[in-house]
Amino acid sequence: MLDTVLFWIEKNRGRFLHDLKNWLAIPSISAQPDHAADVQQAAEWAADYLRTIGLSVETVPTAKNPCIVATTPATLAPAGSPHILIYGHYDVQPPEPLDLWTSPPFSATVRNDQLFARGASDDKGQAHCHLAALMAWKEINSGFPCRITVLLEGEEEIGSPNLMSVVNARRDLLGSADILLISDTNIFAPGVPSITYGLRGLAGVEFALTGAKTDLHSGMYGGTVANPAHALVEMLARLHDKDGRVTVPGFYDQVLPLTDAERDMWKTLPHDDTAFARDLGVPALFGEAGFSTLERKWARPTLEINGLTSGYQGAGAKTVLPNRASVKITCRLVPNQDGEEITDRLIAHLKSLTPPGVTFDIVYRAKASPPAITPIHSPAMAAAAKAMELAFGKAPVFQREGGSIPVVAWFKQALNIDSILLGFGLPDDRIHAPNEKLDLPYYYNGIKTCAAAYDLLAEALKT
Repeated sequence: MLDTVLFWIEKNRGRFLHDLKNWLAIPSISAQPDHAADVQQAAEWAADYLRTIGLSVETVPTAKNPCIVATTPATLAPAGSPHILIYGHYDVQPPEPLDLWTSPPFSATVRNDQLFARGASDDKGQAHCHLAALMAWKEINSGFPCRITVLLEGEEEIGSPNLMSVVNARRDLLGSADILLISDTNIFAPGVPSITYGLRGLAGVEFALTGAKTDLHSGMYGGTVANPAHALVEMLARLHDKDGRVTVPGFYDQVLPLTDAERDMWKTLPHDDTAFARDLGVPALFGEAGFSTLERKWARPTLEINGLTSGYQGAGAKTVLPNRASVKITCRLVPNQDGEEITDRLIAHLKSLTPPGVTFDIVYRAKASPPAITPIHSPAMAAAAKAMELAFGKAPVFQREGGSIPVVAWFKQALNIDSILLGFGLPDDRIHAPNEKLDLPYYYNGIKTCAAAYDLLAEALKT
């Protein structure tokens, strides 16, 4: 049966691409209030699509954007079969700056076998791989190889503030799932299919230093009062030592060390530091001493300055001594680190570094997103790897990811289920940037991977 489903997918590429283009045409930008109606329209499009496939669909309202919860009717899945939960999101990032797009961001355009549109890779294109795979099973088999539930949210790009209220309200359904599938990640490189098994977490703060009650003339007052901008950069320069290690006390205390097996596995990946630096346009790489680039990127925590603000920013000169300076800082966290504890330690350290003459204030403290890791030696992971191999003609490698997908840890905490991250994007997909794209061969192979995964997981998860 699976061979027939995969053949049908191959023959219906044009149909799937047409459907995806229609979904991408809806500017479902959750961060911009002017697009609230568009976000609602994108949710309705997904709900209608899932109903057409034959799933029972519920649109669950939240304080902002709805979640779509769709599940296979009992008559369309074998009795007592395993339960797969699929998560994705239908909201997208703002497309600005618009003048840097080669084609309009919400007019999906194919060039050189690549589909360009906002949301093409993050995450409508990858989520649609699952919708298309479900359609294929329904068309060929008039049913599905196991029980399947799809959960789509419309607030991922703004931090998923209401997702867990829906998860908790639908705990009876979602909590019965045996495994969670998410397609919102990249493969390692072209021609290297990959399964992601680890994600870094995220913690962040914005703080400000205030000096005099107003900006001052630098000639009249310079040298008599502390300059908040000077104080800020001096503090920031002390957050790392000469070897690139973070100096916050206790920052590394709970870090889960890499295993020798992981190090050996990553050494086999086709990574070249020289090419990596060239692609990024930097003269040299930099990071914590004693670790490879992939180890720094995937398995070591970081502290990064994301934005600095102080003084005059306009054209020309203005001899001002600013009364305020602020900075945004985020920390990427690895397994066993607690984001709230790290944030507390960071704030305490910053206060200890604050020099006389300025006042320290926290402007914003982000809710920490926990790191996550999934065991790679399990029947479910083996089934997912086999599915990807069937689709791509090559066994996948296992990788971690330097970014964060908070729902992975949230679902583990709330429902006690592990996640398998089947990503079909490429590292150069320019997600969150102008000219976001999805390579169509990976999109089509992604549909096949999803279709095969349902079948193989149904067998692997039988009790």
